[in-house]
Order: sequence, then C-alpha cells, then structure tokens
Amino acid sequence: MGWTATVIPEEFGGLGLSYLELAVIAEELGRCAAPVPFGSSVYLATEALLLGGNQEQKEAWLPTLATGEAIGTFAYAEGGGQSSPKSLATKASGGKLSGRKVVVPDAEIAQFVIVAAASDSGDGASLYLVDMSDAGVSTESVQTLDPSRSHAHIDFSSASAQLLGGEGQGWGLLQRVLDRAAVLTAWEQLGGSEACLEMAKNYAMGRYAFGRAIASYQAIKHKLADMYVKNTLARSNAYYGAWALNTDAAELPLAAATARVGSTQAYYFSSKENIQTHGGMGYTWEFDCQFYYRRSKLLAVNIGSEGLWQERLIAATEQSNVA
Repeated sequence: MGWTATVIPEEFGGLGLSYLELAVIAEELGRCAAPVPFGSSVYLATEALLLGGNQEQKEAWLPTLATGEAIGTFAYAEGGGQSSPKSLATKASGGKLSGRKVVVPDAEIAQFVIVAAASDSGDGASLYLVDMSDAGVSTESVQTLDPSRSHAHIDFSSASAQLLGGEGQGWGLLQRVLDRAAVLTAWEQLGGSEACLEMAKNYAMGRYAFGRAIASYQAIKHKLADMYVKNTLARSNAYYGAWALNTDAAELPLAAATARVGSTQAYYFSSKENIQTHGGMGYTWEFDCQFYYRRSKLLAVNIGSEGLWQERLIAATEQSNVA
C-alpha cells in the first residue's frame, strides 16, 4: 500500500508526503496492534538515513525501504542503565565494528542496522550503517512479553561499517532520531489505547450481570471515563508532537517528550483497565485484551523507558524556560 514510502522523498522512490500523514498511519497500525516491523524500519532506520545519510547511502537503501523490500532497524542499547557516549562498549576502528547490542527489535529480519558506537577518533560517538548479511554479524533471538514482535541481540565481530553522518556527531544525531521516533510511536500508542477503550466499551454494553448491562454500573462507567480522559490528554500531546515534527520546530524535543510520556501512560492504563472491564474473560487467550497489554508494555521501553522520557521532558522544559 506504499505506507513505508510515506515521508521518503520522491527522488528516492517515496511518496514525499508529510509527517501528519505518517502519524495517521502510525495511529491505525497501533489500533490493530499490527505485528509488523514498521516502527524499526520507518520511525528509526529511515529517519536516521534521511537525517544523516550521504547521497550514496540514501540511493542504496531508501528506494528499497520505500517499497518494503528492505527492513532496517536501529541499535544503541547495550544493557542495563541509561546509555551515554562514554558508556558505549561497541567500537569502530578502520571501518570495522565490534561489540554487542541487546534486545534490538526486528534484528533477525532486518537487512541493515544503524548502530551507535564509540568513534574511530575516540571523541564521542558516531552512527554506523551495517549490512546484516556481513560475515561479522550474528544474532541471538530474545523472547519478550510481546511474542508478535521479533527481538534479538546482535554481535559484531569486525563487521564492515559505513559512517553515517559526521565523525563524533552520532550522539546528537541519535537524539534527533529518537525525538522523531517518539512522536510517531506516541501516535501508535494512542491508536492502541483508543482500541482498548472501544473494546472495553463494546464489551461492557453487551455483557449483562444481574439483568443489566455492566456498562450501566457506576464502577464500569468510571473506568471508561478515566480511559477517555487519559486518551484525550494523550491525543492533545500527540498533536503537539506531530505539529513540531512536521514543521521541524525548535521545540521538537519538548513536544516529542510530552507526546511520548502522555501516550505511554494512556496506553498502559487503558490496556490494563480493558482487561479489568472484561473481568475473568480478560485474562483468557480467547480475548484480544492480552495483545494490547503486551504491546503497551513493549512500546513503553523500545526507544527508552518512560522514566528516561520524563527526564528528557524536564530537561527540555528547563531549556525552553531559559530560552
């Protein structure tokens, strides 16, 4: 359907549309909890190429990303704790990359990965593009709470790597990519949260207890109302993020963190309350509640935890006040 080509420029085989269209697509993918590598390939890998790739790298990968023939992913986490340029154990030297990245989404099915690693010069971090078919790349499958999405550790052993962006400028580029991915992920989370509310409402209206639909009971009404309020707040924040992303506004870091935190909180709350509204049936394999709960937990950490984004929100707010 061409969705993977949404914001890729027409010169590289894309549709050349705006991030507003991509936000709508992300919301609908979230609404059906689609088990596809869209976020890894579109929100992260494609954005990294658009922001930091040279002409040759763009010509090599963007056309196949646009058609969906190629899947990309993004790897920067190496273990517990918050990543930083100084904490990176993955290193590049002479165009070769060595190290290990953990719990990388869609790594087993991706054709290439963009990796954050210590720079050749030892000055800060850089981003590198690595072909997953390289002999120096191996993966180890990882089971997560959401079995509908593939995750794996990646080991690099003198794998051929192309510098993406400037030497030692990778950490700043990484933050820009994460801000963009945060906005788009927020829309995907919002779609899932709205689906949970709709699912809970429909079940409550059709489920009878003591001769009445359970939707008529105040306790259920309050659950649905609380879900609606959180979703509405999250939608407002997501619109703010989409505007900032689409206009490349200076306040994008603030808007992205706001959208990310709001949608993360809304999705987890709605997925949890959806299970509660279904009662004992909500815990069975036969109902879809579990898929949304699992996805809410996965999306809450796949580009950094809620706590990390709260810290980014505080930092961006302080910076905005200073400015």
